[in-house]
Amino acid sequence: MTLAKVIEALLFSAQTPLSAKEMVDVIKRAGQADELSPNEFAKVRESEVAAALEELKIEYGQQERAFQLVEKAEGWQLATDPAYANWVRQLFPAPKPARLTAPALETLAIIAYRQPITRPDVEAVRGVAIDGVLQTLMERGLVKISGRAEIPGRPLLYETTQFFLDHFGLRNLDELPNVEELRRRYLPVNPRPQPPVATEQTAPTSPT
Repeated sequence: MTLAKVIEALLFSAQTPLSAKEMVDVIKRAGQADELSPNEFAKVRESEVAAALEELKIEYGQQERAFQLVEKAEGWQLATDPAYANWVRQLFPAPKPARLTAPALETLAIIAYRQPITRPDVEAVRGVAIDGVLQTLMERGLVKISGRAEIPGRPLLYETTQFFLDHFGLRNLDELPNVEELRRRYLPVNPRPQPPVATEQTAPTSPT
């Protein structure tokens, strides 16, 4: 028995992605309630788990298996090789989700690269109102409210969700194409309302 095989068993059984830390916690807990089955991996370190994951990833690639080990934002998971999607899809005959429209994709891209961002600022870039599009993105679970901006009026701030990363196969936002360049590029913003300026009032002079 090897650490890589133990990790393989965990990944095969897990219904959701597992992080290296979660695997370490699970492996260390194994055998604690059974003194007759000592846990030979009780002192495993996260670096050892990471090395075993890379070992499995290479092994699957060399063996040209029909599945692969993929790293997602929330951890590692076994997944079918995309080359076999046409056959595997027949097991899940659910209706295909509606594709995002071009306006929705444009709005999502602006939010993804400039988050957190207010709705007026997105509208300043696109040049049109985005109320309906923004509602669609939130209903699809791609965008969420993250707070309020510290400016007059305190408009809502929007940012992408964990599902956004999963949907587009990203581990984090740094994997967005040309992320640094597009984050630095100037984009128009909605004019900020200025707070009222207090004027000094002078007391009326009494008639002489």
